[in-house]
Amino acid sequence: MLALAAKTLYTPLEKIDRPLVIIQDGSIVKIGPYAGIEVPPKCRVRGFGDCILAPGLVDIHTHGAAGYDVMQADAGGMERIETFLALHGVTSYFPTTVTASMDNTLAALDRLANSIESTRQSDKPRAQPLGIHIEGPFLSHARRGMHPAADLQKPTLGTFDRLWQAARGHIRVMTIAPELDGAPEVIAEATRRGVCVSIGHSDADLDQARKGVAAGARHATHTFNAMRPLDHRFPGILGEVLSNSTLTAEIIADGIHVHPSVIQLVTKAKGADGTVLVTDATAATGMPDGRYYLGSVEIDVKDGMCTHDGTLAGSVLTLDKAVRNLMSFAQWDLQSALRAASLNPARTANAQSKGLLQPGADADLVVMTENGDVKATIVKGVLLQ
Repeated sequence: MLALAAKTLYTPLEKIDRPLVIIQDGSIVKIGPYAGIEVPPKCRVRGFGDCILAPGLVDIHTHGAAGYDVMQADAGGMERIETFLALHGVTSYFPTTVTASMDNTLAALDRLANSIESTRQSDKPRAQPLGIHIEGPFLSHARRGMHPAADLQKPTLGTFDRLWQAARGHIRVMTIAPELDGAPEVIAEATRRGVCVSIGHSDADLDQARKGVAAGARHATHTFNAMRPLDHRFPGILGEVLSNSTLTAEIIADGIHVHPSVIQLVTKAKGADGTVLVTDATAATGMPDGRYYLGSVEIDVKDGMCTHDGTLAGSVLTLDKAVRNLMSFAQWDLQSALRAASLNPARTANAQSKGLLQPGADADLVVMTENGDVKATIVKGVLLQ
């Protein structure tokens, strides 16, 4: 049994001063002010001084890190990715595929399913893959970004089921362009199977976007990026994303993908409930400038920017840095910024027991300074420093 103490705790919905969190068998059993909780006998108390305890961060859109891409990494490579993520406060994540040949995609989904199933048996303190986010192949040719045009697919129930079967039911998030023929039917079926359907890489007009939402879509992939631009007379997909309170919206807060003033606009439109921080990180994250892979595509990384033939191709952002950037760009306090990187993504992807510190929840926590710097990470009650 372990007890954690600090100056402050964000659940993140509530603030607790001088908190105590008691952990047993990887779960939180008691939480509240230190003065109101009796420490059980033989319980080890670990104090973190003036630091802040918060839910472990949850990244629902990441392609890799530490030199490894999730579509290519073996078990050792996945462990390197997950250890790197944990060092930056991430305790749960959704490895994200990109468009590739069908054979390569199916093979990658099988490997990722293996990783998810094997990690559940591990007690090592590293980020845990909870499910797969498939970004492609059901994307718009006009807004495909770096996704290879030759490998894009028309959305059909048959193709979706092939992906589902290869992933052994571990698909939890799916990006799709809602304007494509067949998209509403695929969105409805994916939603029926418990997938969070996200609209993105899309040239949809407003009506097409709304049809996707009516079919079951409830999230937006990297808002503003790879989307039809917002027009005051023809608002398109962004008009729906920004005005529909039922949609949550990803934002890549690196200052490259979206200008800080536009990030401020998105956060005002979506509020504390609907803003979801993601990294869209690549294998280059945590690595020096150079050439890396994003799926089967080579990308060049220079001065913090990832490109393929001049087009943005993912990022080198870490989620703790995104939290700090959101505080700066949108003038949010740490508690609100942490919510956008923990509770909101967990709820978006229906990740039970994640993103909220309360009795019965998994003991996934991050220890931070008041400025958002990570000092330690706890995954299911195991400390990683």
